[in-house]
Amino acid sequence: MATPIPNRLLFIDGEWREPIRKNRIPIVNPATEEIIGNIPAATAEDVDIAVEAARKALSRNGGKDWASATGAHRAKYLRAIAAKITERKSELAKLEAIDSGKPLEEAVWDIDDVSGCFEYHAELAEALDSKQKTPISLPMEAFKCHVLREPLGVIGLITPWNYPLLMATWKVAPVLAAGCTAVLKPSELASITCLELGEVCKEVGLPPGVLNILTGLGPEAGASLASHPHVDKIAFTGSSATGTKIMTAAAPLVKPVTLELGGKSPIVVFEDVDLDKAAEWSLFGCFWTNGQICSATSRLLVHESIASEFLDKLVNWCKNIKISDPLEEGCRLGPVVSGGQYEKVMKFISTAKDEGATILCGGEHPRHLKKGYFIEPAIITDIKTSMQIWREEVFGPVLCVKTFTTEDEAIELANDTHYGLAAAVLSQDLERCERMTKAFQAGIVWVNCSQPCFSQAPWGGKKRSGFGRELGEGGLDNYLNVKQVTQYVSDDPWGWYKSPSNL
Repeated sequence: MATPIPNRLLFIDGEWREPIRKNRIPIVNPATEEIIGNIPAATAEDVDIAVEAARKALSRNGGKDWASATGAHRAKYLRAIAAKITERKSELAKLEAIDSGKPLEEAVWDIDDVSGCFEYHAELAEALDSKQKTPISLPMEAFKCHVLREPLGVIGLITPWNYPLLMATWKVAPVLAAGCTAVLKPSELASITCLELGEVCKEVGLPPGVLNILTGLGPEAGASLASHPHVDKIAFTGSSATGTKIMTAAAPLVKPVTLELGGKSPIVVFEDVDLDKAAEWSLFGCFWTNGQICSATSRLLVHESIASEFLDKLVNWCKNIKISDPLEEGCRLGPVVSGGQYEKVMKFISTAKDEGATILCGGEHPRHLKKGYFIEPAIITDIKTSMQIWREEVFGPVLCVKTFTTEDEAIELANDTHYGLAAAVLSQDLERCERMTKAFQAGIVWVNCSQPCFSQAPWGGKKRSGFGRELGEGGLDNYLNVKQVTQYVSDDPWGWYKSPSNL
């Protein structure tokens, strides 16, 4: 039975509202290229209304309803959201797969992670209560000092299409835990489940205006949110190019930003590995989420002594990957998200070929599928480090391969990139893995695996992959203002100036 696509409006101040200009954006199923519904298109006028709703929610009842309520109070809502997401898991996973093109089994995993993320941040919200008024030891007994952790304010959240609901949750959950309010602007290429989060919030009774959800185009809705004078911070996940624009928009107001941007991450395979295990991790690290993942380990560095045999393994494993409609049982690779993304990835592949690289396998539309934005997973060899395919983020199922001779050469090749999100090393020599871990210029390192991600561990990069960390205990700090409170407790006068009464 076909999964019905909900017909939603904008979620503002706890209610569904028609966009001011009443515009809508078509939803295209990337597996069939058919229009299956539409979403509302917010503009600057809608952003103004949503931001005002968020500001009112922040200060309602002197802040007691939300911002200055206990973390335990807010945790109840986070847990209720988690429970409701779990209750609707099957439906949400299907919507995610239809909207973004990812295999259904991956989407189910994502929705489980969404629930887990809300649960984890409920725990952090509760723990926040015990951290209030943390005393600080001072060298002068006449003073006492403590720290308050207060919500930063109204947060603008701009999220991508590769993990629509999960990437939104990475931001929404800590925002709510911290006591902030928010306006969420998901990608117009995949927004269905983010709008459903609005319905979940309505059902659990989240106070109006605490979370507002606006779908719409980046230049019309996202840009207005990033530059809005009454938004206290912007948190963004997406391309480095858009991240630069957001920093520029925030700069005049000295508005803080957290940026989780692109990547061109290396995976280094040494000669002592089990070839089959290493082959699977190498492919999973690049082709998971249809290759559309910022942390994809898309630059494979393999020791020259095993390169030939290892490449044969990779090709054989590739042939075994089921490419199909995401809802089909056993699907392991669905379509990329849109026609525009399809053309972009295919252009990368053709340019690599023109520059002298070898397309070892894949890189074409599968013959058994007549429609849809499908691309056979590509393995590209004979790479030079100057090639576009080696230096730029593809965001599709494309793996580039180079060989190395020494550990030092592997480190140099791994770090020769503008990006610094993630890196992986595969080897049975754990001391060597430790050396590589320290040498990688990245925010995330995986040892003998690629792509595991847990709500409890910090996530983020360096260089052009952005700055700030999401998830983990530190992820909550993104949305907290740390206030120092120092009190003079002595009965003695300060005595710096001569008292007029003693003259």
